[in-house]
Amino acid sequence: MHGVGKSVTGPEGEVRILDDVDLTVGEGDSIAIVGASGSGKTTLLSLLAGLDLPTRGEIALAGQSLTSMSEEERAALRARLIGFVFQNFHLLPSLTAEENIALPLELSGREDPERVGEVLAAVGLGDRRRHYPRQLSGGEQQRVALARAYVAHPRILFADEPTGSLDQTTGRHVSDLLFELNRHNRTTLVLVTHDLSLARRCQRVYLLGNGRLTEQAAAA
Repeated sequence: MHGVGKSVTGPEGEVRILDDVDLTVGEGDSIAIVGASGSGKTTLLSLLAGLDLPTRGEIALAGQSLTSMSEEERAALRARLIGFVFQNFHLLPSLTAEENIALPLELSGREDPERVGEVLAAVGLGDRRRHYPRQLSGGEQQRVALARAYVAHPRILFADEPTGSLDQTTGRHVSDLLFELNRHNRTTLVLVTHDLSLARRCQRVYLLGNGRLTEQAAAA
C-alpha cells in the first residue's frame, strides 16, 4: 500500500476512513492490525485483498497492481493467491465440513480429496468430516473455516477477528493452529484483531487510529 486513502460520502459530506496509509508486507511475514471498533480495520483488510478499491493511492499484491485491475481480474487473483478466515465462520449450512473445505477447490475447477483430508487432519477434525455446521461447536466451525482457507495452498491469508466469537481456551487453540499452519506453509499472514495477546504473536503489530496506520514497538 502506498498513500492509500478511503472515503465515503455521508449525510454531512465526505467521511475519511483511511488517510495516506503506507504498508509493506513481505512474503512469509505475519502482521497484526489492531484498533478500536469502527477504526477501519476491516476496510483496510478488504482493500489489501482487492475486495474494495481505495479512493486514492496504490495497492499491489504479489507484484500486481490491484488498483488497475477489473473486478473480474481481482477475483481471479484472489482465487489463486488468497485465503480468508472470518470471525463468523461463513460456512454453508447445507454442506458438510468436508464439502465446505472442498469448496475453494471446486470453484477453481479442481478436485483433490486427498488434500481435503490432509487439512481436515491438520485441524484435528478427521472424525467430523461428515458433520454439518449445526452439528459442530463454535471452535470446530472455526477450524473448518481455517482448513477451508488453507486448502488451496494460498500465498496470503487474511484473518478478520478469527477468535472473536470463541471463548478464551478455544480461541487459543484456534490461534495456535493459525500460526502452526502459517509456519508450516510459509503463508503470509495479515491478521485483524482486538486481542493484543494474539496480535503480539505476529512479527509486527500496527495500530489503526484516526485513519492512520502506525507500527507499534515490539513487546519486551
